[in-house]
Amino acid sequence: MSIARPALPPWLRTLAHQLGLVLSITLAVSAGLVLLFRQPWTLTLIYSFLISLGCSICIQGLRYGVSWLLYRNGERPVTDWPGWPLMIFCLVLGTWLGYSIGNEIGNLLTGYKSAALHDGSLRRASTIMAIALIPGFALTFFYIGRSRVADAEARAQSLQRQAAEAQLSLLASQLEPHMLFNTLANLRVLIGMDPARAQAMLDRLIAFLRATLQASRSKSHPLREEFARLGDYLALMQVRMGARLQTELNLPAELSELPVPPLLLQPLVENAIKHGLEPHVEGGLLQVTAALEGSHLLLQVRDTGAGLASTPGLSGTGFGLEQVRNRLQTQYGDAASFSISAAGDSAGGTLVRIRLPAAPAPQTEPASPS
Repeated sequence: MSIARPALPPWLRTLAHQLGLVLSITLAVSAGLVLLFRQPWTLTLIYSFLISLGCSICIQGLRYGVSWLLYRNGERPVTDWPGWPLMIFCLVLGTWLGYSIGNEIGNLLTGYKSAALHDGSLRRASTIMAIALIPGFALTFFYIGRSRVADAEARAQSLQRQAAEAQLSLLASQLEPHMLFNTLANLRVLIGMDPARAQAMLDRLIAFLRATLQASRSKSHPLREEFARLGDYLALMQVRMGARLQTELNLPAELSELPVPPLLLQPLVENAIKHGLEPHVEGGLLQVTAALEGSHLLLQVRDTGAGLASTPGLSGTGFGLEQVRNRLQTQYGDAASFSISAAGDSAGGTLVRIRLPAAPAPQTEPASPS
């Protein structure tokens, strides 16, 4: 069994990355100097490392200092790019300081007296500066390219998130009137048959719609809220169907706080009543269950009604079912699945299964009303 290693803090990862770059530059410069000028390996490695480290610290320190002066008002991050003119200033001054500091430390450590930039001729100093600036410019271009790629990826991900949120809002806004019209159609039928029961159903409908429409304005809510709304809806339907409708809602306590999209199970329950239980003379049982399968939440809506064979047009392409499938695809992608099939036992009926990731309950924010 493999043991997971703890992740390094961001500052330590950055430090390790910078040190790796310094070592790479040290090896490259040392190899070039040894091959071209036959310099001794040991001294060359020591001076190259100290000078590369000094240049890196000075250049980065100057860049952060200039950026802080420019963006300390909070308009942009203080680590942001200061622009080419100021960056060239940081490269030249940082290279001069880094070379001088690294050279002096090398002299102290080795006892060797390597000449500083200001000890030789202008031509010699210019040549050393030009050579020393090459790694700085190369790394600057590298970081600019990587930063632009990262910015483009971040913008693309942001646009994808915005498109997904807009799609989810559209699907939810389409689902609310669909649910309302179906419920009002049920009420209309009952008014002509039994006005007293219709009055009781209307009272329940008002309370149910108030709670349901308020919940649907959130991007997600706890699973217990979804089951509570289903309980309200089934109580509403029992006013109309009476003893023909039997219900079971099974929600384990440990799953009650898992987040799910609002109105996720509502269309499935409506569908089970409309196509399964209402056409069945004796009615039947409607079961809604939640269970955990590994890292996924399994939601099932089962009825013992007429079954798929009696409704040939029902293949999972109805409005409510299609909305559920689209919402799952938009919000979870391939991590979620949806299926509808015959129950496959002696009780008959239809079974709908939803499988989606079981994540810890997030802090949800209300979506803006349409």
